[in-house]
Amino acid sequence: MSISSNTISPSPRTKFLNPFGHNQNIVSNRSYQQKNKWGMMLRRDLALKGVVAAGVSVIGSPSSADAVQAVGMERLPFKPEGYNFWTWRGHKIHYVEQGEGFPIVLIHGFGASVFHWRYNIPELAKKYKVYAVDLLGFGWSDKALIDYDAMIWKDQIVDFVKEIVNEPTILVGNSLGGFTALVSAADLQNNVVGVALLNSAGQFGNRSGEPENISEESVLEKFLIKPVKEVFQRIVLGFLFWQAKQPARIKSVLKSVYVDDSNVDDYLVESITSPASDPNAGEVYYRLMTRFISNQTKYTLNSVLARLSCPLLLLWGDLDPWVGPAKAKSIKEFYPNSSLVNLQAGHCPHDEVPELANKALVDWLSSLKLDPTIQTV
Repeated sequence: MSISSNTISPSPRTKFLNPFGHNQNIVSNRSYQQKNKWGMMLRRDLALKGVVAAGVSVIGSPSSADAVQAVGMERLPFKPEGYNFWTWRGHKIHYVEQGEGFPIVLIHGFGASVFHWRYNIPELAKKYKVYAVDLLGFGWSDKALIDYDAMIWKDQIVDFVKEIVNEPTILVGNSLGGFTALVSAADLQNNVVGVALLNSAGQFGNRSGEPENISEESVLEKFLIKPVKEVFQRIVLGFLFWQAKQPARIKSVLKSVYVDDSNVDDYLVESITSPASDPNAGEVYYRLMTRFISNQTKYTLNSVLARLSCPLLLLWGDLDPWVGPAKAKSIKEFYPNSSLVNLQAGHCPHDEVPELANKALVDWLSSLKLDPTIQTV
């Protein structure tokens, strides 16, 4: 696939939500400058960022604001009991399956769930067989008390493709889900025929692609400093987890990553408090923040992209205060078999401007000339 890059302009729906019409870019840039201050503050607060960095799922009853957003957009019906469940390594994994055709697997970001693809699943299912899966520890999947690591979710997606999808597929991921899609595709090789990244997590390492060396712990660090640090972390993170569940705080943080915050509604806010009410949610949050976040530098984009062999789509919200367009440009330069589509949106373009994200995905999928007769995994 040849490298391509283009920008999608706001549709009539987006212009309706923005009464300034042709001044869309000016307004977006001004909003971005104001919200970037929030983004800088949040980058210093990894604990709070961990709850909503990648957006959230959908739950609750539609409000009047929801009705405005739903105009012209079909939305995945919310089911409090969930859709389908698969047992993986003794844990209950939640997923959605809709449509017929070539399979696509949607992978949510940190703190989200399958319902964050509320406006994407119905549209994509008109032409494709769409799966959306809750990563272990998130959404309606079990809040397992394990040592979380990026490879846990990679293993989950690899097994999901082999056991549930059971045929070559396309992986699509936002934020943490983007990096999970990459590492999974690198393992699945020919069983993944394309990957789409929406403001993906992950970072480049040194020139060799390896993470920086970490010195060994001293005896003092291991037996005195580390235990004291863990007690302190539990106290602080316990308070932050409680604070992060408060609706007002959730809404404030979400508005910092949605440039057009029209979709930051009660429907969205309530979706965070539901999974967070699980008895194990606090402990999972602690483990994610102290173990996964601190260990994520072990895996670099260099090493993963070097193993990738399929076409790559970079569908990027250019006004994201956390993962800006510079990363998309770097990925494109490192991996030539890529296409870049820029959207005037924040960290979650698939939910902020779903009509534009859906169009970009369908256009890219159509260009791949997918063969529905490909053999099963």
